[in-house]
Amino acid sequence: MPQASAPPRHQHAADEPMSHAQILKVLSGLLLGLFVAILSSTVVSNALPTIISDLHASETAYTWVITATLLAMTVSTPVWGKLSDLVSKKLLVQLGLVIYVLGSCLAGISHNAGTLITARAIQGIGAGGMTALVQTIIATMIPPRERGRYSGYMGGVFALGTIAGPLIGGAIVDTSWLGWRWCFYVGVPFAVVALVVLQRTLHLPTTKRAVKIDWTGATLVTAAVSLLLIWISFAGTKYDWLSWQTAVMVGGAVVLGIAFVVVERRTAEPIVPVHLFSNRSIALAVVASLLIGIAMYSGTTFLSQYFQLARGSSPTQAGLLTLPMIVGLASISLLSGQFITRTGRWKGVLVLGGALTVAGLVLMGTVRAHTAYGLVALYMFLIGAGLGMAMQNLVLSVQNQVERSELGSASALVAFMRTLGGAVGVSALGALLAHRVVEYITGGLTKAGVPAGSVSSGSVPQVSTLPQPVRGIVEDAYGHGVADVFLWAAPFVFLALVAILFIKEVPLRTSQDAAVVSPVDELAADAGVVLLDEDLAGAVEAADGSGGPTARPEQTVRG
Repeated sequence: MPQASAPPRHQHAADEPMSHAQILKVLSGLLLGLFVAILSSTVVSNALPTIISDLHASETAYTWVITATLLAMTVSTPVWGKLSDLVSKKLLVQLGLVIYVLGSCLAGISHNAGTLITARAIQGIGAGGMTALVQTIIATMIPPRERGRYSGYMGGVFALGTIAGPLIGGAIVDTSWLGWRWCFYVGVPFAVVALVVLQRTLHLPTTKRAVKIDWTGATLVTAAVSLLLIWISFAGTKYDWLSWQTAVMVGGAVVLGIAFVVVERRTAEPIVPVHLFSNRSIALAVVASLLIGIAMYSGTTFLSQYFQLARGSSPTQAGLLTLPMIVGLASISLLSGQFITRTGRWKGVLVLGGALTVAGLVLMGTVRAHTAYGLVALYMFLIGAGLGMAMQNLVLSVQNQVERSELGSASALVAFMRTLGGAVGVSALGALLAHRVVEYITGGLTKAGVPAGSVSSGSVPQVSTLPQPVRGIVEDAYGHGVADVFLWAAPFVFLALVAILFIKEVPLRTSQDAAVVSPVDELAADAGVVLLDEDLAGAVEAADGSGGPTARPEQTVRG
């Protein structure tokens, strides 16, 4: 029998397992880059009220400073993911960091809301690269069964960035000789260090093939999402919810969305692999990620307004007061990751995470400006714990069921839907908050006999400068308005929980790639089944004399 030819060098290198020490060296650069991406949004969360007030911008601009980043992350994530399946992942992750630095510098020199929003969009493109590529590279290096604890590290870094960002941003704003512009400059040194670390530690095999990016699909999805967000941002203020503008924008977004699906089904290298949705578990996980994104981004966005505008806290104090949510996210993410690695079971963790998030959101919907902080802290912890269980493990469940050649696209798809949910959620809930706050302020001023012109209805106020009783009315309005936002977010996460309940739990593979075919896999394929990795040894022992495997009664198969 002729001897099989040796596999190409890059395939052999890719299949060789990395030691824990090697993985940690690479992770040091990857997680530092991820920290930079998280910092880009969290460092301004507590500073935004000051920034928007200084730029004399409106509540709509406040929302769009955040939405622009999320929108850019949303539309660029699948492009980054597709590129990672075609060209060097190392080159791409470094390019993402460079784009982030450029956006940060532009944001730091902004003198109006329009320039700041544009700069934030550039930052979002770089952050989208980090979000998609870090998960893809980790999936390339580490088998699904071992990936749980490393996903826990990612959750810990997310929590660290979420803790450090508001504290750093708040301290910068509260330091007169620095000013809010340093909120954008502060991430640049971290990005530079990440570039150097990745250059020295990240050495991945690259499978080169013809690169063809679906720019038509990217343009269509960008236009559809942008049109939807613009409609949400201005409906109810610039025009009525039921109006010809609404019909044109929503109808246009639907048409563009349908065109996007048609293009993706026909193109050779789709931005979003539509065929993945034929797998029910993947489709449900993607839908759950979309809905979870609403809670994830809304929590960090609107809590800063609650503590600063409803409770009169400084930016630094607001960062400290949100610690319970971050502690919950970090600690539970690490613990759940370790649990999944030890047991290989992940669905129960997802279900519990969804339930805790819903409970936390509903309870946050009951808070007011003067609610005891101990209760608010408990509610925030529940939200953080739920998100810590759900976010990264939804990615893990999808990665466990795709080929290595589609890891980038599949990981980016989950991140794409999560950031899309966040972008739409923040925009919609931000519009709701602006509307409700105006209603509550107007009602409160009328009841108190204070002229309505005492507070501008279109801009974010400096609460500390307002006289009594106007200050109390504004604080009550923001306390009640932010609570309404969380209450409205709860049903969406409940739908995510329903989707999670119907996901089929597939035990985590112990090999890196479902596409790696062993002799036993070939025998099983001849028999019409695909065996899970943990059953391979038993299948070999049970193989009959003719070479066909005899499946054990308790054996789980995928087919």
